Amino acid sequence: MTRIFQIFQRTAEWFIGLLMGLMFLTFIVQIFVRYSARADVVRQHAPFLDPANFGWTLEFCLLLWVWIVFAGGAFVLKRSDHVTFDLFYDSAKPKARRWLTIIGAVVIIVAFGLAIAPTIDKFHILRLKRTATLSQLFGDWIRVRDVYFVFILFLIAVPLRSAWVALRTLCQRHDIPEQ
Repeated sequence: MTRIFQIFQRTAEWFIGLLMGLMFLTFIVQIFVRYSARADVVRQHAPFLDPANFGWTLEFCLLLWVWIVFAGGAFVLKRSDHVTFDLFYDSAKPKARRWLTIIGAVVIIVAFGLAIAPTIDKFHILRLKRTATLSQLFGDWIRVRDVYFVFILFLIAVPLRSAWVALRTLCQRHDIPEQ
């Protein structure tokens, strides 16, 4: 089972890296179009480079950023990568650390569980709204819901990972698991 998780995490890392590369390329396109449009030669011979045709790049970068943040938080970040308040945790004895880990995982599970229903309600509304400029790139089928769908995955994956940490912590006698 651990091998499957490792393969999934590597795939998620590659996916996030691909999104980052795509965001960087889109950013380069933004810069190139913005500054090349000032040249008279470009305006005369390449009218398709008119900045008015590239408004989608800003919204596409936003879409990619949202997916990088939430998919990365859900599938790539390790428990040790998160910001923690470890003043009490580090000074606690191993048995207390185990219980702090379990309690922290339960708090995450409950908090994210409570957020799922209101989020799905909001997504029901977002299915009607179109993005401002992404239709130039993808067509009219993409909705605002599609941009933020990764947040639903985030709300499901993080509590599942926390449940896994809590379960492993309960089953182990000595060290608290990293993942």
